[in-house]
Order: sequence, then C-alpha cells, then structure tokens
Amino acid sequence: MSHTPTPTRRNLLRALAAAPVAAPILLPGAAQAQSVPADLSLAAATMGLITTNVCAVTPETTEGPYYIDPKLVRQDITEGKEGIALRLNVQVVTADCRPVAGARVDIWQCDAQGYYSGYPNMGSNADQDTTGQTYLRGTQMADDHGIATFDTIYPGWYRGRTTHIHYKVYLDEKTVLTSQIFLPDALSEYIYLKHPAYTRPEERDTLNGTDGIATQAGEGAYAAIREQKDRYIAALVVGVDPDAEWSEGGQGMGGPMGARPTAGGPPPQGQGGPQGGPRGRDETTRIFPETE
Repeated sequence: MSHTPTPTRRNLLRALAAAPVAAPILLPGAAQAQSVPADLSLAAATMGLITTNVCAVTPETTEGPYYIDPKLVRQDITEGKEGIALRLNVQVVTADCRPVAGARVDIWQCDAQGYYSGYPNMGSNADQDTTGQTYLRGTQMADDHGIATFDTIYPGWYRGRTTHIHYKVYLDEKTVLTSQIFLPDALSEYIYLKHPAYTRPEERDTLNGTDGIATQAGEGAYAAIREQKDRYIAALVVGVDPDAEWSEGGQGMGGPMGARPTAGGPPPQGQGGPQGGPRGRDETTRIFPETE
C-alpha cells in the first residue's frame, strides 16, 4: 500500500512553491484554480506559515524599476493615495520554514494610475513629475513570526507590465532577496473596471500570462488574497537563503510585454520602466533604519 510521505521542514517551501496556486477569492466569471494538496496545506499550517502561497528560496528574481530608499519605517504607506485598501503580509522564513524575526522588508509600487513616487516623466505621456514624493514606499521589520505588514492600496498598472508589487528582504544589512509579488488577473480587471480611482481611457496591454517577469518568478510569487469588509488581505511566504547576496544584474524589467534584458547586463533601450524611464539601483549593503 502506498502513501504520500509527510513533507519535511526543509522541503516544504519548495513543494509549496511548485504546487498550483490556490484561489482564495472568486469573482463572477472567474475560473477557480487548483489548490495545493491537503497534506501540504496541513503541514504549512502546522509549521506556522500564514499561507501556502510561497516564493521559492532564491537569492534573486529581479528588482525592476524605480527603487529608492526613503528610510520610512511605517506600516501605512498610502500617504492619502486613493484606491482599494490592501493589507499585505509578507512572512520571511528560512528553507526549513523557521521565521526570520527582525528581517527588513521594503516594498514599493505604483499608484492607481500607474505612477511611482520619486521620479520625473511618469505616466503614459511622461508628463507627471513625482520627484521628492514618497507615497507607496516603506519599510517594516519582521515580527517574531517573520511577518512584515503593510497597509497600502491595490496597485494600478503601467504599459508593458502586469499588476505587481516590488519587495526586497535584507538580513544583517545585506540584500538576500529582491523580487515581485503578483496578483490575480480576474481581481485586477474587476477593480480597474469598477473603481473610479483606476479608470483610464486605455486598456491594459499585459496580463500575468504575457509578463516575462511573472513567468520567471513562477506560481509561488502570486499572493494569496481574500476579501474583507473594508479591504483585501494579501499574503505571501518568502523563503530566503541567509548566505545569498543580491547582485546588480537583471533589473529594470519594465519593457513591452515584460521583455527581459540580457542576463547580467543593463536593460535594452526603453526597458527601464514606464516609457523607458530611470532605473533604481541598490547599494552593496543597506543600513537598517532607526525604529525608535
């Protein structure tokens, strides 16, 4: 008689990252995705993981455009920006599912109309200057369960990319993971069509299935998301390798249809972000901010 072996702590993250993404929300006309096996779900709950949606243990996916470090340790990063409220929980764990208390997590994203803060030449017509602004950026330190929580808005979109949120994880003042979080296309489309803050004359040109970075990141980079009365709650477990260090190669992934630059080199012409704008860069080390 055969049976399925119980997942160990060390291989659980990899098993979950390879499993199909569950569909914790349903919208009219949306197809339900397959869920992860019951034994993996039970094991994840037993080991204190906040979701079965897991980003695989890896030193890098891609940074993407427009990273700056405003050194703002805050849970609420909205700064009054209009949009659907979203609470994002990122749980940082090691390969054996142990929480990394005190890990620094940075996130940054565009607003409902697709504009990042802190840069000139934003928008489809490159006519928005957000230099000096810091909305939708922030830092949190993980609690004893490895969880960093942010209050934000559901991100909008910009030409050449699907809906996403950028994040970095730092351990011991060095970057060990930089990647992106993706969200369900059905929910994004529903919000963009129904909520006035997201209304735009043009249609999205890139979905999850045609975005090169989403494909590269894999199923584990999709957040589990559920609806509450006053907001959506998104959750992702991020497995990190404490010995890994992020390198400068492979950033600026903002080109048409998610095109990727040559490995280890700068982005091709026009792929630094919306309309080929400037790219954020990361230093070798990152000093943890004061949290007093």
